[in-house]
Amino acid sequence: MKEWSVAKLNKENAGRISEEYGLPAIVAMLLDVRGLSDDIESFVSDEAFIDDPFEIKDMDKAVERIKLAIDNGEKICVYGDFDADGVSATALLYSYLETVGADVCYYIPERESEGYGMNKAAVDIINNMGVALIVTVDTGISAVEEIAYANSLGIDTVVTDHHVVGKTLPDAAAVVDLHRPDCNSRFKLISGVGVAFKLVMAIEGEYADVDMLLDNYADLVCIGTIGDIVELRDENRVFVKRGLMSINNGDRAGIRALCEASGYKDKPVNAGNISFTLVPRINAVGRLGQSKDSVSLLLTEDYEKALEIAHKLSDDNAERQRIERQILEEINTITARNPAIVQDRVIVIDGENWKKGVVGIVSSRVKEYYGKPCIVISRDGEEASGSGRSVEGFDLWEAVNSCSDILTHFGGHTMACGLGLGSFDIEAFRERINEYAATVSMPVPKLKIDCKLNPLALSVDVAKSLYILEPYGSGNPSPVFMLSDLQITSIQPVKNNTHLRITFMKSGRYINAMKFKASTQTFAYKVGDKVDIAVSLDVNEYRGEESLSIFIRDIRFSDTDNLRYIKSQRLFDSFCKGEVLSREELVSIIPTRTMFAVVFRYLKGLKNRDNLHPEVILHELNDAVSMGQLRVIFEALNDLGVIAIYEDMKRLSVKMLDKGQKVNIPDAAIIKRLKEVYSNE
Repeated sequence: MKEWSVAKLNKENAGRISEEYGLPAIVAMLLDVRGLSDDIESFVSDEAFIDDPFEIKDMDKAVERIKLAIDNGEKICVYGDFDADGVSATALLYSYLETVGADVCYYIPERESEGYGMNKAAVDIINNMGVALIVTVDTGISAVEEIAYANSLGIDTVVTDHHVVGKTLPDAAAVVDLHRPDCNSRFKLISGVGVAFKLVMAIEGEYADVDMLLDNYADLVCIGTIGDIVELRDENRVFVKRGLMSINNGDRAGIRALCEASGYKDKPVNAGNISFTLVPRINAVGRLGQSKDSVSLLLTEDYEKALEIAHKLSDDNAERQRIERQILEEINTITARNPAIVQDRVIVIDGENWKKGVVGIVSSRVKEYYGKPCIVISRDGEEASGSGRSVEGFDLWEAVNSCSDILTHFGGHTMACGLGLGSFDIEAFRERINEYAATVSMPVPKLKIDCKLNPLALSVDVAKSLYILEPYGSGNPSPVFMLSDLQITSIQPVKNNTHLRITFMKSGRYINAMKFKASTQTFAYKVGDKVDIAVSLDVNEYRGEESLSIFIRDIRFSDTDNLRYIKSQRLFDSFCKGEVLSREELVSIIPTRTMFAVVFRYLKGLKNRDNLHPEVILHELNDAVSMGQLRVIFEALNDLGVIAIYEDMKRLSVKMLDKGQKVNIPDAAIIKRLKEVYSNE
């Protein structure tokens, strides 16, 4: 459940934009609500302006050392990372250095056995290969000890990275990271592959042909930029726009093969397709095996070989999805048995020998469901490693940093992190990070809606006009619109009941929309309900005919206040965790005997109690109780043996039990605790 946040629209300014730039009204509205009124020309432009790479601190030193290695015939190793950003950066820099005659190789660590970043064992391998210079891409900023070790072996290192800078910089020949406090570069949100591209620009020198470099490498920069989820603004828009042109022209054999293996042969590819289809395949091989396969795919000019690798990546991705589902099932069991875990401000869940390369994706799924930051940790004997994802407004890097004394390593940024620790320290870490979270204001998960639309005004032309603002992605998400006060008239299952086609009516007009990953059993709403829907729009073409496609992103009752529900749920969570609540807050979650009776009668009258939704219960009870009171009632009735509750991320089910005798509500443990705390206030 999320708070729906509709952006504020300045209709007068939107009208001015539409008239002055000749843009459709809906595009002008989006430019206004996204704060792009002063940057319209550059935002919609296809011009390829990239800042001077020498604005970046140490870029001159990096170029000098790399050119020296090329001139002297020294062996250079490009040391990358195993995700799409690191893989594409490795392929880009390796390809370029090979083109200019360098003696170059590359090294990608194995995620399972080596983990993130540089490691001393890898440095030993590289040393045995006769390497004189390591150039890192998308990694290296935290490799203080490893680079010192390389120095001791006589190997120089040039660091190029885009991650958060720690307290100590590595003792390298050059440290190129836009987040250095002493770096005065203007735009700092580029990915690791973006930094690698600017390094290539710098090596080319003052008169670098940027258009030529983009023709050669923008497809790689595009994939890494989208894969790393950096904001698609400024230079990143240039990278992705030019990269999409190259990808759709089929310029690189490996990417063309990956598109074919992913079902996009002879079909146009957009940023969304790359994000949800191509990038997961590149990442999957790193999560399960050798990322060198991904680099080989991007480097080979042999299409048949590329197609063979691409199909392997697709198989690895399917296996990754299977493992992900398996871990989520285990987490469902854990949370059902121990609900206190998900009542924490920061959810920390651990399990035995979970695939390290998959826990980050799993943490994202858990975070999305509960609307809280989540860290999933895999235990392997006495050692453990984890990956976390945050919600907007909570700095996960700072939270993890507050626990750094009990971690063996950690890294990341505001929205994501990776870490290592001893298995025996997991509980201490869970307590410490939640102690930190208690000192800051925890944000409420939000669904950002660009604007409300009149359903009667929807058309193919409206959807097509949205193409003007592509590419969409982080910082420029695909537009979400709100359609309000619709009545559900039909709910039809699609594809073996894995999706739903829902028909709504407003003012006599019928509107069809798709709800993916929903079934008639799990869908919370029924025919006749009056709802609001948050949707995205697209155009579907079939046999030369264009039609409007409407995709449901979220749905709620028209008279529902999601924010009130969320806040009340969090008060219940806080009470269960023993946090101090005010008298007013306590009152808001203490139910009366009448409320118990209302909820009990409601549950008893239900035909199906296997898939309940608390927000639906509250709506059908006309909000006679708050979310917190409903949770207290459930807990008390479960404790008294009146009902048996099972709840995980998939469902909430309630079984009515034949108690055979009357129960005394004040005997429930949670009611006793509430009264005790209230009386002490």
